[in-house]
Amino acid sequence: MPTVRTNDIETYYERRGEGPPVVFVHGAIVDYSQWDPQLDALSDEYTTIAYDVRGHGRTGGSQRGRYSVDLFADDLDALLDALEIDEAVLCGLSTGGCIAQVYAARHPDRVAGLVLADTFAPEYLSVGERLQRSLALRATVPFVRLFGYERVERWMVRLQERISGEGVSGDYGNIERIRETGPKMATDEFAKVIGAVAGFHRTEVRFHAISAPTLVLYGEHEAPFMRRQAEHLATEIGGATLHAVPGAGHASNLDNPEFVTEAVRKLLAQAYPSEAVETAEVTEESGT
Repeated sequence: MPTVRTNDIETYYERRGEGPPVVFVHGAIVDYSQWDPQLDALSDEYTTIAYDVRGHGRTGGSQRGRYSVDLFADDLDALLDALEIDEAVLCGLSTGGCIAQVYAARHPDRVAGLVLADTFAPEYLSVGERLQRSLALRATVPFVRLFGYERVERWMVRLQERISGEGVSGDYGNIERIRETGPKMATDEFAKVIGAVAGFHRTEVRFHAISAPTLVLYGEHEAPFMRRQAEHLATEIGGATLHAVPGAGHASNLDNPEFVTEAVRKLLAQAYPSEAVETAEVTEESGT
């Protein structure tokens, strides 16, 4: 089982293919395999790397009493150091997108490109929205202790779809299949991860520092709140490209993997132009 030391934990990671590095950061309460479709498809030209964020999957928990997105970004920095990666394209989905944007703003020299999918910015919330979101997230913890997070999440998905319409969460079966194959998350770790997400609004992200080519994605059927977040991110990050993922909800890379993979591939061609030229030359030679 491949792991590297990142700060005070052993972080599990998967590495596929050869070429310029692309690092994938998953959302909360799942694991690295959320990005499996893109890990496999893009490994034909790139080194694709995904890892289990602290508290998740085979990385598991730690002795720290509290987590934050800042801490997760520090772990990502330690991971790149441990894998001897000086610069990479980062792809983050949902909470993984929060981690990726924080990292890109703090270490712009190490980010060749950025993909933010189904995610949100910390400051683009009213006081009321922040309070409502924080209370809603934290209120799940006692129910998870009683019933388990799989059952509680199903309830939350049904409630969200009643409020915002069917399809807002995408094909939830995709997420359930990830949960069935991965290690179970301890309830205490769930509480710490939820605390990190709920407290993200306190994080400062200097979007003007992000200069790498950036792609912002959101599911076509996402809740209106998430669409506004995507539009805000695309506006804040200079030169960012914004796309709605057809037929997708909150896990857009699983709901429409072909569209997301091709959109990321185009971003990679921008981030690594010399690699794109070499690939084109090889293709031309093989066709003659």
